[in-house]
Amino acid sequence: MKKIAFLVLFFGLSAVAQKKLPDVSLFDLEGKKVSVKDDFLEKDKIYIFSFWATWCSPCINELDEMNDLQEEWKKSLNIEIVAVATDDSRTQKRVKPLVKGKDWNYKIILDTNQDLKRALSIANIPYTVVVKNGVIVHIQNGYVPGSEVELFEKLKSL
Repeated sequence: MKKIAFLVLFFGLSAVAQKKLPDVSLFDLEGKKVSVKDDFLEKDKIYIFSFWATWCSPCINELDEMNDLQEEWKKSLNIEIVAVATDDSRTQKRVKPLVKGKDWNYKIILDTNQDLKRALSIANIPYTVVVKNGVIVHIQNGYVPGSEVELFEKLKSL
């Protein structure tokens, strides 16, 4: 019985990690429309979508760490980090000043209506979705210091 439960759990988790990116359009900080499904399809490139909000300290800590490490990561992997701001219309005005103050060096897209967050069934942030060739290959929920090291080890195996 334990073996069956393990197989169900294993294959259930594998199914989640093999989901395709949804067809959702958002906007970047400059107001340019971004198609999540079409604009992140470079063959064999690894896209790291980090869902965050201005009020989420663990999210900001994770993005700070990834910003510090991304140049090192890019030496061995073809990656792009995309920070998906899930701030609603009340807090969205804080996104641009925070990003500018942090000097984050990656693409920021705005999920103001939480369309992408909802399409991916994300309940809590920080939440990281890794995509390769249009398919979700890894999900990481939450952040504690050191999570970025685990993430990089996972990326190297893709």
